[in-house]
Amino acid sequence: MPFSETPVPGLIVFEPRIFHDERGYFFESYNRHTWEEAGLKTVFVQDNQARSTRGVLRGLHYQTGEMAQAKLVRVLEGEVLDVAVDIRDNSPTYGKWYSILLSAENKKQLFVPRGFAHGYVVLSETAEFFYKCDNFYSKAHEGGIRYDDPSLQIDWEIDLSEVLVAEKDMVLPFLGEHRR
Repeated sequence: MPFSETPVPGLIVFEPRIFHDERGYFFESYNRHTWEEAGLKTVFVQDNQARSTRGVLRGLHYQTGEMAQAKLVRVLEGEVLDVAVDIRDNSPTYGKWYSILLSAENKKQLFVPRGFAHGYVVLSETAEFFYKCDNFYSKAHEGGIRYDDPSLQIDWEIDLSEVLVAEKDMVLPFLGEHRR
């Protein structure tokens, strides 16, 4: 099975089957039937892509209420450390985070369900990051948590003095202060 559970329930790692030959490789990056057979019935409605340079840190972002989003994330070029934080009310793993190296080479993907804050930092010279969403973006419903929240103690695997963070992400609240 190409799906594996993580220590944080709901976060799923997908490793597609890759077919190599003398011409290169081929794989299905997403197949609705495969996901449904695994019990994942998410319908994606929007694709997003971002290109960033080494040290760019994006996150930790989420959307609230009726506009909450599940995401299927992967890297098309380069490598990133991808991080998801459980912010589901009454979850036994509330405030726990999980990180995974996603790269063009390993082709792994992470399914981030609704109720998680999500972010990533670029570890290669450049990276192309791609993700599918099950709900449309809504500025009125966006929220976030500071990437350097001391209560989370996220190991971003890079010196935080080297990261480039958007001004809006620098002023996000800490976990205990975020709106749900």
